Amino acid sequence: MLDVLLRILALIRKELLAVLKDPRSRLSLFAPPLVQCFIFGYAATYDLNNVPYAVLDRDRSIASQQLLAKFDGSGVFRRSADLQNQRDIRGLIEDHSVLLVIQIEREFERELLAGRPASIQLISDGRNSNTAATASGYVNSIIDSFNSDWRAAHSMTAMPVKVVSRSWFNPNFESRWHMVPGMIASLTMLQTMMLTALSVAREREQGTFDQLLVTPYTATEIMVGKAVPSMLIGLVQASLVLLVAQLWFRIPFAGSYALLYLGLSTFLLAAVGIGLLISAVSATMQQAMLYSFIVLMPFMLLSGLTTPVRNMPDSLQIVTLINPLRHAISLVERVYLEAATLPMLSQYLVPLLMIGIVTLSGAALMFRYRLS
Repeated sequence: MLDVLLRILALIRKELLAVLKDPRSRLSLFAPPLVQCFIFGYAATYDLNNVPYAVLDRDRSIASQQLLAKFDGSGVFRRSADLQNQRDIRGLIEDHSVLLVIQIEREFERELLAGRPASIQLISDGRNSNTAATASGYVNSIIDSFNSDWRAAHSMTAMPVKVVSRSWFNPNFESRWHMVPGMIASLTMLQTMMLTALSVAREREQGTFDQLLVTPYTATEIMVGKAVPSMLIGLVQASLVLLVAQLWFRIPFAGSYALLYLGLSTFLLAAVGIGLLISAVSATMQQAMLYSFIVLMPFMLLSGLTTPVRNMPDSLQIVTLINPLRHAISLVERVYLEAATLPMLSQYLVPLLMIGIVTLSGAALMFRYRLS
């Protein structure tokens, strides 16, 4: 057992030296994540066409039903739940079941009929700040339309309804509060998977892979020796983006660093497994790079980073379940912004672990086949 461990450690050292001694490799590993982090932190925007929301209607009057009918008929808002008490609100928002909760207090209709302004409360999920801000803008448009209709029907001049908004997890709707934590996962996967995919192909082109075959290493030991350096570099890159998020963008970290790195390590198992699969089927570095981009593009588009998953067709939402990046981004955001606990993260850790087991097992089989 000690001999196996020493051989693996020697291979890990060799891989790290091969990457870190090359100035171009060092630059490509650490400069692009920082540049992309700043670009996405300042420049990314979103579109919105499907907003799930819940309603807590304490008034249950004709006026409140007229207001909610405008939401349901807008083509943008989709009512997901009718709540009975305030205790149900937190669970729906924390689980991403709804983006908004509209709360209408008692005496809503009576206040309107008396000619006094009536308030409704809008509670939004601020983790995806741009989406929440856009949805809040839609709410204000619907309120304006209701106000106009009510004033025309009751010969009023004052604004009958006003909105009191409250955003959880991101009170100021800062777009980078969603984008930059999401980049911790996405940039880490981009670099880690690319590095792993190129590792074996580089040795084949340089002729050193044949030398590796005549050593006492087994296929599993070679795979572990290739995977561990990529995971270590991935964790370093994630730490760099984390530092940028906290020290430059001043995004407060609400959760546990231990849980964050546990989630990132589980995610990197899946990312490295995919990279090893690519490296096992690639004969050259060009092929490995091409296959990596082919895999990365749909992963990024279906991750929920730039386009909310709930806005995608149902068939694509099912496909995203096998995308490790989707689970990783949600995990990082929940740890970073809302201090999620381990039981709350199980819905992301379990799929990531399953994806990692499947991809690493497939990579091991491919390596044994190529080495036989």
